[in-house]
Amino acid sequence: MKAPRTRSKTGRTVLAIDAGNTRIKWGVHDGARWQVQASLETARAGKLKAALARIDTPQVIVISNVAGAALREKLLRALPAKPALRWIKSERAQCGVRSSYATPGQLGCDRWAGLIGAYRLFGAASIVVNAGTALTVDALTADGVFAGGMIVPGTDLMRKALAANTAALKLRPGGFSFFPDATGDAIMSGAINAACGAVERMARFLEEAGQAHPLCVLSGGGAALLAPHLSLEVKVVDNLVLEGLLTIADDETKRAT
Repeated sequence: MKAPRTRSKTGRTVLAIDAGNTRIKWGVHDGARWQVQASLETARAGKLKAALARIDTPQVIVISNVAGAALREKLLRALPAKPALRWIKSERAQCGVRSSYATPGQLGCDRWAGLIGAYRLFGAASIVVNAGTALTVDALTADGVFAGGMIVPGTDLMRKALAANTAALKLRPGGFSFFPDATGDAIMSGAINAACGAVERMARFLEEAGQAHPLCVLSGGGAALLAPHLSLEVKVVDNLVLEGLLTIADDETKRAT
């Protein structure tokens, strides 16, 4: 299922950019709905300028960048006129979410935006999962406390690690099976079960901490692979970080007026 439609309370056009190590996702929200959402490979960041040249100049630009200074410079060169440009960072508290990280600024800003997006959309105890190159699994309480999270290799990275470090387990096609009887299936099933196990263990930990029946809010390129195999209520949000970036932009605009 896709995320509920969100509404910007400021009525301003927002360009939100989620710059990751593998893909750059971006969207334009007009104050009522997402006009467009799109993505391209981070390695092709130079093509972002042409894509953004086709949109109307936004009033606010908000960016999450976890891919370093070099990509930041490429993004700056790609952006349209920069009326109000905001590079987000993880905070101790923001938009109703409070961080329990020992050093809040060390949390990836994409994870922080994802937590804010999940809290805005669902307002419930949740396991907030981004299934990308890495799998991030974050625990969020019903009253907006980020309790903590973990990072494990994503399913593709698990498979590539086996291929790179063994003689006989090279990359090959495979599917999921309860009882795999071929090597390709064994590798794929192992990667999916390992990823789902991390999510379900975090859900159990959150329940043991007093948060009954947490949702799994699932995003990222690997979401469709994991969703059918999770024994939780799953809400798939195509671009959860963009939802969080929109929330941050709205909040900052309201506080400035």
